[in-house]
Amino acid sequence: MTLNLKQLEAFVSVADLGSFSKAALRLNTTQPNISIRITALESALDTSLMDRDPGSVRLTAKGRDLLAYARRVLQATDDLMIASENAAIFDGVLRLGVTEMVVHTWLEDFLQRLAHAFPSLAVELTVDLSVTLDRDLAARALDLAFQSGPFEHMASGTEDLGTYPLTWVASPSVAAALGRGIVLESLLAYPILTHARNTRPFADVERHVRQAGRILPRLIPSNNLAACMRMTVQGMGVATLLDAMVSPEIEAGTLARLDYDWTPDPLTFHARYDADRAPRYVSMAAELARDAARAFGGMDNQKT
Repeated sequence: MTLNLKQLEAFVSVADLGSFSKAALRLNTTQPNISIRITALESALDTSLMDRDPGSVRLTAKGRDLLAYARRVLQATDDLMIASENAAIFDGVLRLGVTEMVVHTWLEDFLQRLAHAFPSLAVELTVDLSVTLDRDLAARALDLAFQSGPFEHMASGTEDLGTYPLTWVASPSVAAALGRGIVLESLLAYPILTHARNTRPFADVERHVRQAGRILPRLIPSNNLAACMRMTVQGMGVATLLDAMVSPEIEAGTLARLDYDWTPDPLTFHARYDADRAPRYVSMAAELARDAARAFGGMDNQKT
């Protein structure tokens, strides 16, 4: 019996994820198919690669030795496809995680670039908080994440996606009532709509108010920034949001910038992935994200 690439992909995926079911999800197949491929590979190599216990999978000593060779074969295959200059050869699923800021700015451009570069590659998209994406990337539930720091887990592959400032906004009527040269006491007269609690912008606002010796205001955190922005448009409070997100609303006249001399620190975004284990198209997708961010203005034209 001969071995093939699908068997090697199954072996590497199970080794990385520690689960036949997770490997099946990654490779867009079924758990029985993964089992068949591993068994066939073990038969072809005439060795046991894995010890299978209920709820766990462990590599044998021989399996650990052969894993590096299997990775090199798959990486060489990726290099061959790249050298062929026929990106349509790449198929599979890219498990992509992004924050909401990316959704509202340059995600569409990135997806168009990706579809042009890899027409046979499917995208499984997750939109979530950066802290959740960081955890999922570390657990290998994602292949690639576009997110802002700080990060709890290290990633061996990264591309800079630019730095994005935040700004204070309100509905035109609230902005008119506040006027120019706003002081903190005036701002605190309104509910403050912010990013979710476990984000840096929320922590920055909370710390700013406490350091000024003021009573903590009515902070209304939200993990849905689009909803937060709509609430601000409706005059339900003032908000500090990413300037890139609110600029279209400001241009349309449904939001107005506030003249307040402090904002949370800008957020720096990165494309992050496991450079040692990810397929070659993942690093290439990260480079496409860098290009999309640059075209949008996140790399060079955003104010810091």
